Amino acid sequence: MTRQEAEIILQTTFKLPKFYDKQWETIESILKGDRVLLIEKTGFGKSLCFQFPATVFQGTTVIFSPLIALMRDQVKKLAALGITARCINSEQTPEENSQIISDAKLGKIKILYIAPERQENNEWIEATRQMNLKLVVVDEAHCISVWGHDFRPAFRRIINLVKLLPKGLPILATTATATKRVEQDIAQQIAGDIRVLRGNLIRDNFKMFVAKVTSEDEKMIWLGKNLDKLPGSGILYAGTRVDTEIYSKWFEHLKISSIGYNAGLDAESRIAIENGLMSNQWKCIISTNALGMGIDKPDIRFIIHTQIPQSPIHYYQEIGRAGRDGQPSYIILFYNPEDRKLPEAFIEGGRPSLKKYEKVIHAIRNEMLGERDLMKRTNLKQNQIRVIKADLIEQGIIRQLANKKFEYILHAPSLNTKTFEELRNSKTKELDSMIEYVETTNSRIKFLCDYLGDESKHTFNNCDNTGEKKITVSVTPEWKEKLQNFREKYFPELVVESRGSNIVNGVASSYYGVSNVGVAIHRSKYESGGDFPDFLLKLVLKAFRKKFGQEIFDLVLYVPPTSSGDLVKNFSTKVAQVLKFPISHNLHKQRQTSEQKVFENNYLKADNVKDAFTCKIPDEIKGKSVLLIDDIFDSGATLKEVGRLLTTFGASKIAPIVIARTVGGDLV
Repeated sequence: MTRQEAEIILQTTFKLPKFYDKQWETIESILKGDRVLLIEKTGFGKSLCFQFPATVFQGTTVIFSPLIALMRDQVKKLAALGITARCINSEQTPEENSQIISDAKLGKIKILYIAPERQENNEWIEATRQMNLKLVVVDEAHCISVWGHDFRPAFRRIINLVKLLPKGLPILATTATATKRVEQDIAQQIAGDIRVLRGNLIRDNFKMFVAKVTSEDEKMIWLGKNLDKLPGSGILYAGTRVDTEIYSKWFEHLKISSIGYNAGLDAESRIAIENGLMSNQWKCIISTNALGMGIDKPDIRFIIHTQIPQSPIHYYQEIGRAGRDGQPSYIILFYNPEDRKLPEAFIEGGRPSLKKYEKVIHAIRNEMLGERDLMKRTNLKQNQIRVIKADLIEQGIIRQLANKKFEYILHAPSLNTKTFEELRNSKTKELDSMIEYVETTNSRIKFLCDYLGDESKHTFNNCDNTGEKKITVSVTPEWKEKLQNFREKYFPELVVESRGSNIVNGVASSYYGVSNVGVAIHRSKYESGGDFPDFLLKLVLKAFRKKFGQEIFDLVLYVPPTSSGDLVKNFSTKVAQVLKFPISHNLHKQRQTSEQKVFENNYLKADNVKDAFTCKIPDEIKGKSVLLIDDIFDSGATLKEVGRLLTTFGASKIAPIVIARTVGGDLV
């Protein structure tokens, strides 16, 4: 096929006039059966480089894609062009996914998007042998290196499908961010001779700034004062799910239109937010990195980071959502030296310690175990288990059986930790490079391009080091008061509603790590600081009125503590006295439990409190609405267990309220 012939198809099918030279070079290689790594800037049109050949080939193209939002976006656009595209993902029912697989085997689907984790599904593995595969694509291929070693080890098993492919079947990997190390990781996964096509990464429509601050308050105040002054709509990236909630509530308090987005939302909510972003429904979306690669909106006018990303690779990807129409766009990064602690914690947590590997090996050596049982035996988080088992399989120490259990391989080699240390060191260096970006006195976009291996020559005059006015943050008494007023009115929700229980979602007076609430709780519980101070009582009463208004409860109960004596009892008595609700002291433990904080996963937290409570006088519960009080909310396992118990005793409603909800540390 000549370029001229291809562009006639392009005009008819995709309604585009012509290819960029690099697009055609890539497509021509794919049509010849080559294995290609395409490295091009965000907004270049990398998707066309596999979507076009997919429509030409007489068979199915399978695309490994890292985010459901990204899959949905591309399937929607292809459908509008009349191209049969579908995606398989965890938000669809097993029946829906099975039907799509069946259609793919029958040749009814041109383009099929899947997550790398699908390779662990036996139905999918068998289906690939029956499909008429013509092209395999790894979209956002830098995830192989950035996520594949810890967060999502399934990216490292793409090679399992590649090995099944006949020689001459083309493979394409695409990304905007590939250092030499990332390039090597990708090449290993798509195997064989690989052709690397690299374009320039310059985004000369970006106006780039770093705002140095000394506190979270300064970030919140600057954004409160200036967000509405920025042009158009944009995305504000926060470090954790909790941060997205706090910022969205702060903007709501200031009547700035915004909404929070993270991977913890249900599918319907995420789709609604994504659609709202496309139609400029809000000034900004406050998101974790869950929205980093999932949106193709040409006119995003600003990207703001309140937390320093783990590496320049992450940063370039996320800012790359902005200004795809070529118009000026603002790129702002807030930096407090304390911010380094969060990515350091994720680096540390992403690669489990040697001790944790040994725990897993010991457990599987004793008996064959599935994932859930492994979590219970080892007290490790699900993601840690998945990283460890992927490494142990790769090193030939364990294997996965057909029943999804894992067994120890007789005469297995010793664990090789060299690669782990190398990876940890490389991630630490990447974070160091991100700090260098903050501190550079030269062009910021040039710094990123140099880091990512773009050696092309350009003039870079688009940042606060090269002519743009620097951002300074000032805190006035007026804005300090506004922020304080917000914190006295913002109360985090406790999501605890569960099937078969009359417990309803409750409220916390604050997050544990916000202001001085956590400090006060810790002093009382662990430093002999006496009863919880009165300012916590006032906050809890405000939270109650905000959530439940003037509602009258028949009874106040409190969760019996593990080790903090009468603190919760005395506090609950004060709450009951102020509200003029009767209080019962009849809820107690019938067996000893451990503090929930010693458990790393929710299975063990639930097991720790299961059947641990009873009520001395069950009849006093029957038909009553109960206000249930505790000091700290973490996973919600304790409140749910008490709610289940009180429901069996006939409670008509159980409404939980706590002093503080833990902040947590979810990335996405």
